[in-house]
Amino acid sequence: MKRSFILTLSFFLLLTFYLQGQTQQDSLEIKQAALDYIESQHQGKPEQFERAAHPRMVKRTFWTHKKTGKEYLRETFTDAMILLAETYNQNGDKFPENPKMEVVILDVYDKTASVKLIADDWIDYMHIVRLNDKWQIVNVLWQFNDSDDH
Repeated sequence: MKRSFILTLSFFLLLTFYLQGQTQQDSLEIKQAALDYIESQHQGKPEQFERAAHPRMVKRTFWTHKKTGKEYLRETFTDAMILLAETYNQNGDKFPENPKMEVVILDVYDKTASVKLIADDWIDYMHIVRLNDKWQIVNVLWQFNDSDDH
């Protein structure tokens, strides 16, 4: 009796975990959102960034005030990132010819995911949410590889 109870409970726990986990399609869409985020900057395609980010996305990093030396939290929002995608790399000289864009999915649970994007000079940690059958970035926390560059 005890053994069958444990086996039944184990089966339900595994089934619950499986149902809450990611599908292969989810993984592809999550990765694509992260790639759209970075590629939009490389290729100057604001529409690609708009596809990746929720309109209320917030991107944060720490920054150092040049005069006081004090660190503070700096925020950027979706509208500024769209403008950046339009203007930042217009001459095609802001990134290496073959830029690093490694996406690591750290965790997925039902409609939320945590992702690490490893680029040439920085890393981005992202929270991505699935709303209305679309994965979109809602939070980004980033830093340069060399924190002294902040």
